[in-house]
Amino acid sequence: MKAKLLAHWKGKLQAGSWGISIQANGWKPLSPAPLDEPDGAGRRAFLKLGAAALAVPLLLSARPSASKDGEPETPLPVFPPSPPTKPWQVFLPNAITPLAPVDPLTPPPSVTANIAGGEECGRATHQRYAELLDALGVTPTVYELNAVERPDWEFHPDYPKQPVWVFESDTPDKTQFSPVFFARYGQPILCRVRNRLPQDHTGFGTPEVSVHLHNLHTPSESDGFPGDYFSPDKAGPTLSAPGKWKDHFYPNVYAGYDQQKTRLGDPNEALGTLWFHDHTLDFTAPNTVRGLFGFYLLFDNLDSGDEGPQSSGLRLPSHPYDYTLSFGDRRFDANKRLFFDEFNPEGVLGDKVIVNGKIEPVLRVARRKYRLRLLNIGPSRNYELYLTRAGVVQRFTHIANDGNLLPAPLLYQTRVRIGVAERADIVVDFSSYPLGTELFIVNRLVQDTTRKPGDVVAPGTQLLKIIVDRTAADVSMVPSALRPLPDIPSPAEIAALPVRRWEFDRKNGLWQINQRLVDVKTPRAKIKKGSAEVWELVNDSGGWTHPIHIHFEEGRILSKTVDGVNVPVPLHERGRKDVFVLGPNTTLRVFLRFRDFIGKYVMHCHNMIHEDHAMMLRWDIEDD
Repeated sequence: MKAKLLAHWKGKLQAGSWGISIQANGWKPLSPAPLDEPDGAGRRAFLKLGAAALAVPLLLSARPSASKDGEPETPLPVFPPSPPTKPWQVFLPNAITPLAPVDPLTPPPSVTANIAGGEECGRATHQRYAELLDALGVTPTVYELNAVERPDWEFHPDYPKQPVWVFESDTPDKTQFSPVFFARYGQPILCRVRNRLPQDHTGFGTPEVSVHLHNLHTPSESDGFPGDYFSPDKAGPTLSAPGKWKDHFYPNVYAGYDQQKTRLGDPNEALGTLWFHDHTLDFTAPNTVRGLFGFYLLFDNLDSGDEGPQSSGLRLPSHPYDYTLSFGDRRFDANKRLFFDEFNPEGVLGDKVIVNGKIEPVLRVARRKYRLRLLNIGPSRNYELYLTRAGVVQRFTHIANDGNLLPAPLLYQTRVRIGVAERADIVVDFSSYPLGTELFIVNRLVQDTTRKPGDVVAPGTQLLKIIVDRTAADVSMVPSALRPLPDIPSPAEIAALPVRRWEFDRKNGLWQINQRLVDVKTPRAKIKKGSAEVWELVNDSGGWTHPIHIHFEEGRILSKTVDGVNVPVPLHERGRKDVFVLGPNTTLRVFLRFRDFIGKYVMHCHNMIHEDHAMMLRWDIEDD
């Protein structure tokens, strides 16, 4: 059957037809292939076909989904459950290991793309490179990441070791699934990303990369634009040439640098917990599922990463008691190997959750305060996380949302909800627990389709065991004030701003924004640098949830409407955000600024299945 399907589709591609999706009850339309690709308009759709043909036997049955506004009912895929695992068999490292810089790079970095020797891909020139380095009075710290296939990762001892795709240095810490940057405002970074993925790979995913650092205030040529994907012999439609590597310039200055006229900008614009992931057009979900992601922790004089009494900052719990935790839904086939159907616009909902790349791991902690940085890496499951002891919910302090410190900590919290790509920093004080105490991070949010979560049901699913196993000194604090919010215009000034309305919907089986599919070569909005706007994010459907990510700058939610009724914005969402969870029948009004750099950026649903199946648009910042 596979050979027949491939032959059939090859003819369709040569005729210039649109994509298709194989489901249990027949053929369904899929988003068109990216436009004007140098290696043929249908290359990526053809790659998807192979995965789809292989996935057909794995479908058990299909449940019809509810129709909406005339949209015909579509089947929801049902896959066999992942094989069972015995919990708490593997331990996470006691502390994360930050990525080490390298010096020097060979060949040395350059402001323009180094394509003379056919090495670097055809990126645009680094914006404001010499100007910013001169103003900051520093040279960039240099890092190197390799996108590679690690052949022997063990998700769980009950599963075989198997290949994954990861970012790693030349001397990787093989105990960690993903790298972690420790960066600082005022110290720019130059990061060279080498694509060393197997170009003849089998299975899901595609061996190109475009690394998006979510949501650093970054020039567009280093933002990881989806059309900027590259490999040694392929270039995306928004690059001029393929290459073996690409240099990324991360200035690490605050947003609004130009307006502040200070060395770094407004410190109230600071970010803290960021992450990066592959953003290759049409393949963000499968490439991230394979493992192409990591953390980028950004410190400054306030959130200093130093809890000692000599610190002039907040003295929040610091390394090695500052710990990153990523949560991602995954599914495994009957052979206990990672599985994903990149072809189906409904995607695959994982029934196993990997925490830092492991299924049901154990984290050993000391009797003291920890800063836990929680990240939902997707592709599509939402979480409502609780900390429990013997089934009893414990309390913690919520200090940051989407990488932004809140103005004041939210004390005595019992739960935190994170949609795909959202982050939450919490502080847990383990000092009151006796040695040997066992606690669990538990998800109580039920979700049985990729479309949206359901109810909160106790006792939930235990994702991570925490054992208090040692003592340690603790001089950290959680002060009563964290980081003030930056000023925004008055209500009258906001009322005078331009308003753009973006409707996130599904028509004819396709995920769309304002009834259009993604086209990375054509901007849907052109915005003057230094300006501000209000964007209305609209989900008129009751059938799904969309976590909307707007690249480049943080936004502020002005109002939230559900079923036509204004509702309060939750406390933790009243600060700065870069992911806006757009629930069923919901409209959010968001205030946004566009400062310091120009170029192309995107907005998209961060349910990666929706994103890969065309729910994304390009917008550009232009010189004023």
